[in-house]
Amino acid sequence: MDEAPMLYIGEEVGSLNGPEVDVAVDPLEGTDLVAKGLNNAMSVIAVANEGNLLHAPDMYMEKLAVGPALVGVLSISDPLEITLIKAAEKLNKKVSDLTVMILDRARHEEKIQTLRKIGVRIKFLSDGDVAGAMAPAFPGAGIDLYVGSGGAPEGVLAAAALKCLGGELQSRLIPADGIEYDRCLQMGIENPYKVLSMEDMIGKEDVIFAATGITPGEFLGGVKYYPDERAETHSIVMRAKTKTIRFIRTLHYLPNKPLIHK
Repeated sequence: MDEAPMLYIGEEVGSLNGPEVDVAVDPLEGTDLVAKGLNNAMSVIAVANEGNLLHAPDMYMEKLAVGPALVGVLSISDPLEITLIKAAEKLNKKVSDLTVMILDRARHEEKIQTLRKIGVRIKFLSDGDVAGAMAPAFPGAGIDLYVGSGGAPEGVLAAAALKCLGGELQSRLIPADGIEYDRCLQMGIENPYKVLSMEDMIGKEDVIFAATGITPGEFLGGVKYYPDERAETHSIVMRAKTKTIRFIRTLHYLPNKPLIHK
């Protein structure tokens, strides 16, 4: 969506001697965040057995992301007001005590007005769709739901992360016109308006998700540079099969190497 260079669907990478897997990647999730020095930019990747990751067309996707406590409780097809009431009942909270995260975009004005009318707490996100969708699955983030639309490829990455975290993402593609609708059909999506479950996006099998913080965020630190030619990174590596979550801090030695190639 941000016209950044990316791998194309079907591109083969690697030695071709190992197991065949699907890879979803966003080397810079949050380009504007990095450009403006803001929080929550990450480099992210998800890997699953071949044929499991959705070939998500580069268009907008409506999303509803929740943590483990709300898995199987909500439906993206419900009006937002009903979704909030159901969430509050399940979490044993007042609706006004819910915290909902949403991208601060003009296209979300109607949803934002609904959130304000019903009285929930709103946490706006300037960019960083993957981190936003993951937030409800981290208790320390203080987010109950993530709603709104963002990039479809980022939705697949977020679904992979939430499967590892025990959360849930429901989604629905939003073709803007006939060209985007036809693109969905060409990529094997028979009904572009179908509600997509976790299984539709990442399959039933195992999935591995990894992310490294570029700028500081809700659950990852950003890259730090030290005067002794070293840099520190903070990463998370997760696997759905084992529900293992690893946080990794790494010191990298960068002897006299330019960080930007012109």
